[in-house]
Amino acid sequence: MKHAVCRTSEEPCQECLVGFGAEKIREDFPILWTKVHGKPLVYLDNAATTQKPQAVLDTLMRYYTEENSNVHRGVHFLSQVATQAYESGRTRVRQFLNASHDREIIFTRGTTEGINLVAQSYGRKHLRAGDEVIVSAMEHHSNIVPWQMICEEKRASLKVIPMNDAGELVMDEYERLLSDRTKFVSVVQVSNSNVLGTVNPISDIIGLAHRRGIPVLVDGAQAIPHTPVDVRALDCDFYVFSGHKLFGPTGIGVLYGKAELLESMPPYQGGGDMISAVSFEKTVYNTLPHKFEAGTPNIAGTIGLAAAIEYVEKIGMQQIAAYESELLDYGTELLAAIPGLRLIGTAKEKAGVLSFLLDGVHAHDIGTILDLEGVAIRAGHHCAMPVMKRFGVPAIARASLAFYNTRADLDALAKGIHKTIEVFA
Repeated sequence: MKHAVCRTSEEPCQECLVGFGAEKIREDFPILWTKVHGKPLVYLDNAATTQKPQAVLDTLMRYYTEENSNVHRGVHFLSQVATQAYESGRTRVRQFLNASHDREIIFTRGTTEGINLVAQSYGRKHLRAGDEVIVSAMEHHSNIVPWQMICEEKRASLKVIPMNDAGELVMDEYERLLSDRTKFVSVVQVSNSNVLGTVNPISDIIGLAHRRGIPVLVDGAQAIPHTPVDVRALDCDFYVFSGHKLFGPTGIGVLYGKAELLESMPPYQGGGDMISAVSFEKTVYNTLPHKFEAGTPNIAGTIGLAAAIEYVEKIGMQQIAAYESELLDYGTELLAAIPGLRLIGTAKEKAGVLSFLLDGVHAHDIGTILDLEGVAIRAGHHCAMPVMKRFGVPAIARASLAFYNTRADLDALAKGIHKTIEVFA
């Protein structure tokens, strides 16, 4: 959808931004025409999960009606078709991330399983008593608990990069935490559960760790739908994300890992497809990527994820990022003008999220009244209890953006907040 003059440019021109066409894009998402409590749906819960374009829905239907079969080893026609589509999905993901090899792409159930896989496989092999793992203060529970579990098992310690009142990591403290005891760093690229929306200086985080030979996992769940990702440019050792955050199906995710690291790691689960030969005396494990994909995979999910990637690439990730940035600026200005509203997360570099509190109103009450107005947001701790504790609040209301949102959606949000204030006045 880029203007012909700037199609090869790194940044879209103003003509592209003006002509982004969110209203036209919305036509690709059937659920956005739903009515809630008799009012048009305004969907602002994209950090929890995104809606699916018709192209993804059609791909899933076509697979189940025309191609459904198990993958690998089947000699019949449908199995070969399904296998081709499944492995083509792996190639599509590899290209999307700019990974070096298809074998570096492992399919998981989502970001959570990807992190658990690395913690249980790499962590169990390499961590020893007295070692340290570093995470940040803004992590989702899924990038805290797996490391706590393996640290407890190995008698290692979990260290935390602090953040300031704006929701930005204190990089001087991170550098101070790095030591000879540090064996792994696992950090979010964009504030997970997207409570804060903070875009972390991920290249600097990786670079500082690599100077000491420390591998880094990047949780990209909230980054992947909003900005281009190049794992080779980042030089991260592992990268994880979930398909349902990227306009694809639920239950499918990706773990990227550098081949030499994945090859050195023991399998995460045992079962079919991850083996080369089995006897009661010994099992020989399969090669990458199959060594980490035990059992029948989410075939439809993988094919659907590939369709979602193709869809967003046609729009253009740079163009998506630019449009959402403009939308975020508009929403920030709109909400900041509401009396009694406090925005949480004011980092200089932010992705499309507006987390807020209202004086005297619980976040759940905000969410309930907005729902009656047809506006879908998320309210609660957002699987980020340490973030809630850091800001001294039990819960936060959060509106999160996608490229199919419009200024009209944000106007509806503001109108609903004013209605909430009236109710509790």
